[in-house]
Amino acid sequence: MNKRVLICGVSGQDGALLAKLLLEKSYDVIGTSRDAEASSFGNLTRLGIRKDVAVTSMSLSDFRSVLQVVDRVKPDEIYNFAGQSSVGLSFEQPVETLESHATGTLNLLEVIRFLGGETRIYNASSGECFGDTGSIVADENTPFHPRSPYAVAKAAAFWEAVNYREAYGLYVCSGILFNHESPLRPARFVTQKVIGAACRIANGSKEQLKLGDLSIRRDWGWAAEYVDAMWRMLQQEKAEDYVIATGVSASLEEFVATAFEHVGLEWREHVVSDPGLLRPSEILENRGNASKARALLGWEASFHMKEVVQKMISAELKKEKM
Repeated sequence: MNKRVLICGVSGQDGALLAKLLLEKSYDVIGTSRDAEASSFGNLTRLGIRKDVAVTSMSLSDFRSVLQVVDRVKPDEIYNFAGQSSVGLSFEQPVETLESHATGTLNLLEVIRFLGGETRIYNASSGECFGDTGSIVADENTPFHPRSPYAVAKAAAFWEAVNYREAYGLYVCSGILFNHESPLRPARFVTQKVIGAACRIANGSKEQLKLGDLSIRRDWGWAAEYVDAMWRMLQQEKAEDYVIATGVSASLEEFVATAFEHVGLEWREHVVSDPGLLRPSEILENRGNASKARALLGWEASFHMKEVVQKMISAELKKEKM
């Protein structure tokens, strides 16, 4: 029999890319959304897999909803991507952000404990939890110093997973993922904002791209590679946490310059700084050390910032021609 997987938040970038990967591995894939009847599941359609993924409504903040779905599906593996995913928006919606991650993850862990099953769980953590690492390359032993409501929420969910693993023996892994991008990112994300503006301007738009602090540095990878690391985590004999990253950081200015260069433009002629886009607290630089994942999972990033930008530009230009 095929393995059954439940992907919480299947409509997002990571959920959709993971669904595609697991379908290729002959899993029976069931995805959740708060309201499956009203959701378009556009990313699944874009990947050509909408008909292959069964979907169901589930709210992670509602314990009964989680219990009913998990008990009915009886998955071998669960991947949890549900929750408010924007760092910037978390400053405007801190309560919603905390509840969607901390309460949602707790409900999922408690349901698995209550049902007494052998389901393996992947918890989506974030390199944002480390905060500003400066010259340090963060690994699994680096202390957390979250600098946004989003990072605080992710850190809480991470420690919940550790507690349930140690106290109750649940098989739960947290992937501490640094920035990972793809054409499936929502338009509000700065990377997609840059890519979209560069392509529109190249096609004749007179708009200016407004950005905040261009000096911030991030460890940018390719999302399709990162979901493979998630799957590998749940195939190990022992549940552990892993940093997933390229180990190389680049500034937002470098990201912007690369994007505009790919469409034949000088970025300085089209980009302006907007103080209104600055966050109350910001991470100036962070990057991750994925040596543990390389040693134990056999995983290593193949694509770095410049390749990621090229892939996203190509996808955006192709979409505009359709």
